[in-house]
Amino acid sequence: MAKAATPFDPEKDKVLKSWRSEETGLVVSINQYGDGDPKVQIGPRIMIKKDGSESPRKAGRMSLEDLTWFYSIIDEVKEELSELVKPE
Repeated sequence: MAKAATPFDPEKDKVLKSWRSEETGLVVSINQYGDGDPKVQIGPRIMIKKDGSESPRKAGRMSLEDLTWFYSIIDEVKEELSELVKPE
C-alpha cells in the first residue's frame, strides 16, 4: 500500500538566498524544504504595479534580458549552493 503524502507545511519552506533582476523582476533563489537538500528556484517574477506595490507572477519564459542577467549571477548562485549542500 502506498504511503500517504504529507501536506505541504509553509513553516518548513525556507528561502536561504535570493537575487532579483531590477530590470525584469525575475527572482532566482536557493530554497530548502525541511531537512531536504537546498535547490535553486527560478521565479517568481515580481512586477511593480502603478500604485508602487509589488505583485508576484509566474516566471514564465525567459527573455534575452532575463537570460543575460541569470548568466551574470550563475557563478555566485553555484558557489552559494555548493556551500549549502551537504556532502554525500
